[in-house]
Amino acid sequence: MLYGVPPVPALDSPLGALARVSSTDVRRLQRLGLHTVRDLLLHLPFGWEAYGQPVALTEVSPGGQATVVGEVERVAAKRTFRRGMQLTEALVRDESGAAISIVWFNQPYLARQLRRGDRLALAGVVKPSRYGPGMEMQNPHHEVLPPEGTPRRIGGMMPKYHLTAGLTSRRMAGWVEAVLPLADQLEDLIPSESRTRHRLLPVAEAIRCGHRPQSEEDWREARRRMAFAELMELQAAFLLSRARTAVERATPVAFRQEVIERFKSGVGFELTGAQRRATWEIYQDLEKEIPMNRLLNGDVGSGKTAVAAAAAAMVHAAGMQTVVMAPTEILARQHLEKFRAYLEPSFPGLTVELLVSGLSAPERRRVRTAAASSHCAVLVGTHALIEDDVELAGLGLAVVDEQHRFGTRQRELLRQKAGDGRPHFLAMTATPIPRSLALALYGEMALSTLDELPPGRTPVVTQVVVPDQRERAYGMLREQVRAGHQAFVICPLIEESETTEAKAATVEFERLRKDVFPDLRLALVHGRLKDKDEVMRRFKAGETDILVATAVVEVGVDVPNATVMLIEGADRFGLAQLHQFRGRVGRGAARSSCLLLAEDPSVKSLERLHLLAVENDGFRLAAEDMRLRGAGELMGPRQHGMSDLAMEALHRPELLSEVRQEAERMLDSADAEPLRRAAARRLELTAIS
Repeated sequence: MLYGVPPVPALDSPLGALARVSSTDVRRLQRLGLHTVRDLLLHLPFGWEAYGQPVALTEVSPGGQATVVGEVERVAAKRTFRRGMQLTEALVRDESGAAISIVWFNQPYLARQLRRGDRLALAGVVKPSRYGPGMEMQNPHHEVLPPEGTPRRIGGMMPKYHLTAGLTSRRMAGWVEAVLPLADQLEDLIPSESRTRHRLLPVAEAIRCGHRPQSEEDWREARRRMAFAELMELQAAFLLSRARTAVERATPVAFRQEVIERFKSGVGFELTGAQRRATWEIYQDLEKEIPMNRLLNGDVGSGKTAVAAAAAAMVHAAGMQTVVMAPTEILARQHLEKFRAYLEPSFPGLTVELLVSGLSAPERRRVRTAAASSHCAVLVGTHALIEDDVELAGLGLAVVDEQHRFGTRQRELLRQKAGDGRPHFLAMTATPIPRSLALALYGEMALSTLDELPPGRTPVVTQVVVPDQRERAYGMLREQVRAGHQAFVICPLIEESETTEAKAATVEFERLRKDVFPDLRLALVHGRLKDKDEVMRRFKAGETDILVATAVVEVGVDVPNATVMLIEGADRFGLAQLHQFRGRVGRGAARSSCLLLAEDPSVKSLERLHLLAVENDGFRLAAEDMRLRGAGELMGPRQHGMSDLAMEALHRPELLSEVRQEAERMLDSADAEPLRRAAARRLELTAIS
């Protein structure tokens, strides 16, 4: 048995119960959303390296991947003279008499583990030797074999798993092999009749074929089956959620024409057709006893806040309150400014207050008292809104911005602030989502789309910059700062680790501050920075010329004086995310630019980036991103509780309808209980019902 790992007693055992899984490994696995043995089994590889079965060294040629078996003739640890890199070098000879040089970088322990005479299986890319004639493998997969044994862990098709810093696909494969016998204990959500109808594998077979396929077709069929089941869980959860909402009651909000007329005359601009349509859809929902549950999906600058404010005005006219929850303090403060500007001048007696953790104790007490005594019509805030000591006199509408950043439990706690009954619920997202993906991610919600931009907005001029034009790009930033404006520099995501990303941004910040813009005022913001809201406040106040940032500024930053953005390593980001970054400039009257600096100047990479230079429609770019990179790249699968495998399946537009119909059929059948339990796990319904 691989690594000597004994079978674990149950599917829901924590991964820490496995042998060779340390507490550090557990934390790493949790970053991937893996907590139990069940999670590990369901974490299928996203791809494969095909090394083939072992062949003689005389049949191997440089440039290809191969699996070979031979005997270690010598092995030694070395250190390179110039860089001080630690190497383990070996010479392996097989039964044909041919030999191959092996080098492992920064793995000095292998020199102690391997011995002359060991029989070794190796899988890797064969290259010409660096030291003359002959062949070499660098960092190959390896396995020490018994005298007559054959390779078990390497060769053939070797899995590639989604990883985080500190984990390898080989270690993941080892843990999976130890628990693979438990696949037979997995409850199959899809009855045999449905599996036959859709030509799907049973769950245990899909798990085995997904982790240890005999062919590429095995692996694809396994992924298709697991994607179908995952989407069906989600759709079943949405159907159950809708059914539950239908029996709950909210206080109806009567439509009053004079309220919307007063609102429109007070905002100072003409609402777009999309804004008027979305506002009317919301008003129709508010008039019902069934609580509204609607998603407002809009492009950058499409005016979602104005639509939410129009809803808050109608709720206020009915004598009830609105709360608006945002993921960050800087975004909450921006909502405070906009709601006050849209509502307070037009509706005497309507007050908008802010509740965030950074308030002083006296100010916090004042705001809490105003909210509890109905002297506050709209309460804007962060997670502070859902704390136990926050009471509301009569909550009629709950608005959540960037709702994918909040968990199900957090959104439910906000809804519970209504006391008796349920408030109407409006979620907003600034990431334009293609309709098929929106229905998969938010299938329990009605959908309103803002697909128009307000008139008068000047499109941001977008340019693709190749590496040798970097100095010209820096010159454009300096020119804008001299003209009294501000600039962003966005650093790319190096890997899925906030720590590594923060370090990379810090290094780039120091380089720019010392070597490129020593005479300008620079600031740094990233996800691990404790006072990032304060850094953003100073930038917005004009106290900083250039803000060096990671993806933390993707949404919710409104600095009208910022007119230029330079995005380093733009080819590492998806089109939709680049469009979000671009939306941070061009928010004032001045002409603005976005510079996409490509690290990879290949034709394919530049063609993709040039799409941004000619296309300003976020929905079209998001659809193109789905086609080119997959839905997981667009929305981030872990934020939504969907694996990349399920999100990839959404490339088939007819699939979602097919899955939803199957979920409806199954929930009405006698075999519904396994699906109901899975749906409850997925959306935490058991914790909030």
